[in-house]
Amino acid sequence: MNILVTGGAGYIGSHAVKALAQAGFHPVTLDDGSTGHPELVRWGDVVTADLAGSDALPSLLREYDIRGVMHFAGRSLAAESHGRPDLYYRANIAGTLKLLDAMVAARVGLLLYSSSAAIYGVPPKSPISEDTPCLPISPYGETKLAAERMIEWYGRAYGLKAVSLRYFNAAGADPEGDLGEWHEPETHLIPRLVTGALSGRCDCEVYGTDYPTPDGSCIRDFIHVSDLADAHVLALRRLLNDGPTGPFNLGTGRGYSVLEVVGAVLRVFPRVRARIVKTARRAGDPPILVADPSRFATHFDWRPTRSDLDTVIKTAAGWAERMRRGNCAAEAARRRGG
Repeated sequence: MNILVTGGAGYIGSHAVKALAQAGFHPVTLDDGSTGHPELVRWGDVVTADLAGSDALPSLLREYDIRGVMHFAGRSLAAESHGRPDLYYRANIAGTLKLLDAMVAARVGLLLYSSSAAIYGVPPKSPISEDTPCLPISPYGETKLAAERMIEWYGRAYGLKAVSLRYFNAAGADPEGDLGEWHEPETHLIPRLVTGALSGRCDCEVYGTDYPTPDGSCIRDFIHVSDLADAHVLALRRLLNDGPTGPFNLGTGRGYSVLEVVGAVLRVFPRVRARIVKTARRAGDPPILVADPSRFATHFDWRPTRSDLDTVIKTAAGWAERMRRGNCAAEAARRRGG
């Protein structure tokens, strides 16, 4: 069974591609290569194209006899979105609209959408359930929420069956070492910390230490990327059998502050020196984002199995060590013919 994965060369998308292949599906990755790494996707087919700018989507869906779509393509940095909202409206809204029209034209009726906890903004309480009011505070969050609503209306009008998965903080790397975070530049907390720790120095900028939290730094719910990928496959199987639709949170229900994450990295690397630089808050950063994942757990009989903080850090460190040795860069160059 062929499943289209938009943005399948990105961090979360590539892990989903591997999980699909291991579950017996045939993934077809669609990615423009701007931020992802198609050369590392070894499962199924890879098609290089810009989702928002392509007119070939309906024919592509028919050519591969696509049965369902996992939609990861888009932009995902809340801070960046404040300065370049145009990029986010074009990628996250125009791209999703293009995909939905193509799915209707090709009569593909199943969609799993990569949404975000950013749609909640600054929630009034924690943990956050799906019934929490959606009041985003960044163009990124606004565009993810708008895309969710488009998908819901297309479902009502055209019979599209869709699940929107609202991620909290994806982290970690493929336990087998095939995939991991590879952003240029890297902006996420855990890969930055472990990369520094591998060099013997764990420098960390803490954006805001005056939040209403126990140690003053932001609190986030970190979920292992492979647990996310497995959740997508599980939701797809249920959709294929008339399972539940709508929005679902994906997290662990346990939050860690930025300073707690630094401490956890230092436990994994006890000989590393640390330097913490306290800086101003970033635009679009809520104080606390912790999921109530019980709705997805109940409907899909799902539990994260790799999302304890030590496993997240150790798998991220394994990937960072591989990157540091140059294995990934050499493999990528070989596949590009360089």
